[in-house]
Amino acid sequence: MIGCLLIHGFTGSPYEVEPVARHFADRGWRIESPVLAGHEGHALSLNQVTWQDWVRSAEEVLQDMLLTCERVHVIGFSMGGLIAAHLSARYPIDKLVLLSASLYYINPRQLFKDAATIIKKHFTSASDAREAYRRYVNKAKTTPPRAVIHFRHLVKILKQELPKVTAPTLIIQGGRDDLVEPRSAEHIYRTIRSAEKYLHILPESKHIICHDCEQGQLLALIDEFLDPAHGERKGEMPHES
Repeated sequence: MIGCLLIHGFTGSPYEVEPVARHFADRGWRIESPVLAGHEGHALSLNQVTWQDWVRSAEEVLQDMLLTCERVHVIGFSMGGLIAAHLSARYPIDKLVLLSASLYYINPRQLFKDAATIIKKHFTSASDAREAYRRYVNKAKTTPPRAVIHFRHLVKILKQELPKVTAPTLIIQGGRDDLVEPRSAEHIYRTIRSAEKYLHILPESKHIICHDCEQGQLLALIDEFLDPAHGERKGEMPHES
């Protein structure tokens, strides 16, 4: 069995990566999208955990998947991208996908406010999107300053481990991301030591890239990269910036 671990972002939820999870679940893969510690929706919970707890939430799931799956891919969104890269340097995962990885962020406090605006603008027709919008607005009002500090610590510490990443890696960044600076993707691409690595910019997409207007292209890129036959088609996914 193939496994795929998807890791959401700071103050976020599995909703952020749900389209990707659903795409691969349809083919019988084991899909895991854990809720990171303290992200259950209550500000008090987020105030009682550390960045190490966020990492551990994903790490424990990965350890179990490595025992039950022949191959495990890891996909990380935003802050989850740094956690995914960190885990790829420590465990024998098959492939790594980084979506809007938050190496250089514009403003962590503004992140969830802007995310709520993006969701409201593009997805108000869906009830689950409206619920996500309300959730982000609530987090913008209630996220403890301590959690923001731990977010900054995580970025500072885990970005130092990027040179240890050697797994085949696909990096996708929204060209109109107004929460994470585009140079994040370029820096990650240059810094990781993976012999097989690709960088793609989706020019019209913003930060919540899995739900944005180029979702079809995003899923196609990930699908092609994680396809077991991809090794026979090297060269079809050039670096794009």
